[in-house]
Amino acid sequence: MNAVDYQVLKSAVSWLQQGKRVAMVTVVRNWGSAPRPLGSLFAITDDGDFTGSVSGGCIEDDLMQRFSAAFPHQIELVRYGISAEQMRRFGLPCGGTLELVIEPLTDAASLTPLLEAVAGRHLVQRRLNMRSGQASVEASDADFALRFDEAELVQVFGPRWRLLIIGAGQVSEYLAQMAPALDFSVYLNDPREEQRRNWQADGVTWLDGMPDDAVLAFKPDRRTVIVTLSHDPKVDDMALMEALKTDAFYVGAIGSMASTEARKERLLMLDLSPAQIERLHAPIGLSILSRSPAEIAVSVLAELVMLRNRGSVTVSPSSCAVGANGASGLRMVERP
Repeated sequence: MNAVDYQVLKSAVSWLQQGKRVAMVTVVRNWGSAPRPLGSLFAITDDGDFTGSVSGGCIEDDLMQRFSAAFPHQIELVRYGISAEQMRRFGLPCGGTLELVIEPLTDAASLTPLLEAVAGRHLVQRRLNMRSGQASVEASDADFALRFDEAELVQVFGPRWRLLIIGAGQVSEYLAQMAPALDFSVYLNDPREEQRRNWQADGVTWLDGMPDDAVLAFKPDRRTVIVTLSHDPKVDDMALMEALKTDAFYVGAIGSMASTEARKERLLMLDLSPAQIERLHAPIGLSILSRSPAEIAVSVLAELVMLRNRGSVTVSPSSCAVGANGASGLRMVERP
């Protein structure tokens, strides 16, 4: 879960506990270009407080006007961007169409399990019955953003993404500075005192100890990225030896093709299996002809974002047929 959506849930719980009525809006389908990804959240109260985003701002303004006139009391499916005039009015990119589920919330208990799960670094899914409005939360084995049809909206919520950097060099500094903007919490380990003493970037959590011990103590999960950037095999290999045995989403190492092959040979000698070594992303990053430390950091983040965004998002084709009086009983509203 990204930081913005986490704040939406936290705010919604706080407002409900204050006795306010809250509506939560979720992006469930888009066609063409869209300003926000599927699963993006926006919440608003009956007295005008709001947080989150589902567009560049115009759709939020329209929703607030609608809710000030009549606050929703049942689930609605709202579509924006049907006509060229709508796309201009609501600031949607050319060809963009957006569908939103509007869900009135009445009880903070429907959201608190999500916050507790995220705090405990657990993966859960929230299932919303589109007819009854009842929601349930359960553990999830699959990590996807959203599945939606006319009967049910299923969203997976999980912990914030973590980036563990091994090696405190120039590339690491740029990576640590850029990664938070892409919603990574950044952690750093380097047992070399001189490297730690010369570190310049702020906002990083240092992990003490040798790299292998730091990786084990970190308890990597499916929302964890580990990259080794020290250029020192004694440092990088220690981290990789443990990282490749974990459930980490991504394990990568900096270096040339030649150094990568040599590294794989060393990892075999450390009793890692060929299957474990195959998980290694190396040389790290997308090929953008990078040369400078900043460019290398950009290439690494580009690869991470690409792989992270490949998550499974499924929308039932049959849901396209839901209308104002669809068989599901779900109310469809097309904005004029």
